[in-house]
Amino acid sequence: MTDSFEVNRANWDDRAPIHARSAYYEFDKFKADPAHLSQIVRFDQPRLGDVSGLRTVHLQCHIGTDTLSLHRLGARISGLDLSPASLAEARKLADATGADIDYHEANVYDAVEVFGENAFDLVYTGIGALCWLPKIVPWAEVVARLLRPGGRLFMREGHPMLWTLDDESERAWPKYDYFEHDEPLVFSDDTTYVDTDEPVRTTITHSWNHSLGEIVTALLDQGLILTGLTEHDTAAWNALPHEMEEAGGGEWRLRDNPRRIAASYTLQARRPA
Repeated sequence: MTDSFEVNRANWDDRAPIHARSAYYEFDKFKADPAHLSQIVRFDQPRLGDVSGLRTVHLQCHIGTDTLSLHRLGARISGLDLSPASLAEARKLADATGADIDYHEANVYDAVEVFGENAFDLVYTGIGALCWLPKIVPWAEVVARLLRPGGRLFMREGHPMLWTLDDESERAWPKYDYFEHDEPLVFSDDTTYVDTDEPVRTTITHSWNHSLGEIVTALLDQGLILTGLTEHDTAAWNALPHEMEEAGGGEWRLRDNPRRIAASYTLQARRPA
């Protein structure tokens, strides 16, 4: 497990400056417009509700565009990520926009050691986070321990159904495990999900899938109360290049009968008061 985190940290360290320079993450728009929000958070807003004044942590925050967006919506927010290069870009963006955000470098499994228990009104995690974690139960334990009584979890993620599909095939078909698995999926790829000609030099990644039932059950077993679960036919990136088309607002869906799969989901849960 430690080796997998080290492998993935190296990959994300390479990706971070490429992502920060890309149009996808819109650093220029954040700097030019103090009201600009990331496409992810704009999608989340109708379900997210008012976050003004909420003590918030963004787990696996990457280069901080969603973190900054939540700050602009009024959250008092901290970010945590495994990659020091990602956090360097996040801090640059926060400094350039005058945002008071504290960022911390740590494995998400160690977040309670960083922040302490009962520290947050809101735990937020976004697209493409859980697939980097080998086990979902310790993640759920961290979420529950970070939340104050009455605090809530908000997450939008790629759907585990989507993660099973072969994204290199002309016709996507289930290739990978739907249920949690011990051994990581190992990939070697010098590309990333943003539109760029810059290659990623450290190409190896380790990833895992976790079924929707495993994720929900892990949270319920920690005593959290499920308050919302919505499945979407869109994803926030072109997850199946041979089969998806733009759906507006930075979202992508299948060209042919998008109701065939759930591409992402929004899950909300609350710690009892």
